[in-house]
Amino acid sequence: MKPAVRKVFINSTILIALLLLCFVYFKYYFVFGEGVKAGQLNYIVHKGYVFKTYEGKVIQSGFRSQATGTIQSYEFVFSVEDKAVADSLMLCSGKEVELHYKEYLGTLPWRGVNKYIVDRIVSVK
Repeated sequence: MKPAVRKVFINSTILIALLLLCFVYFKYYFVFGEGVKAGQLNYIVHKGYVFKTYEGKVIQSGFRSQATGTIQSYEFVFSVEDKAVADSLMLCSGKEVELHYKEYLGTLPWRGVNKYIVDRIVSVK
């Protein structure tokens, strides 16, 4: 291989590797958003075939629709990485909770099946 062709090949390979690393970082590790959700903790479970993760659901209070007159409720489905936070949440089933979460653009199997990751409990009522 000629030196000029080899240099172009090496530079192209490095550029492709850097672009791939940037994509992986922004897709799986960049925190897209964070905030607090409040509602009644419906459940939290530890499940999975290969990677056991903590998954939970909070039922948020709804509002009365003017069109139909019915009350709608919203569900906040999340994962928890920290075992201590998950253990604390397991004691709060059925209670009103405020949870701080981080939103990622993609999911990783060892982090959980949801793009919302709860990292701490703000309050329990």
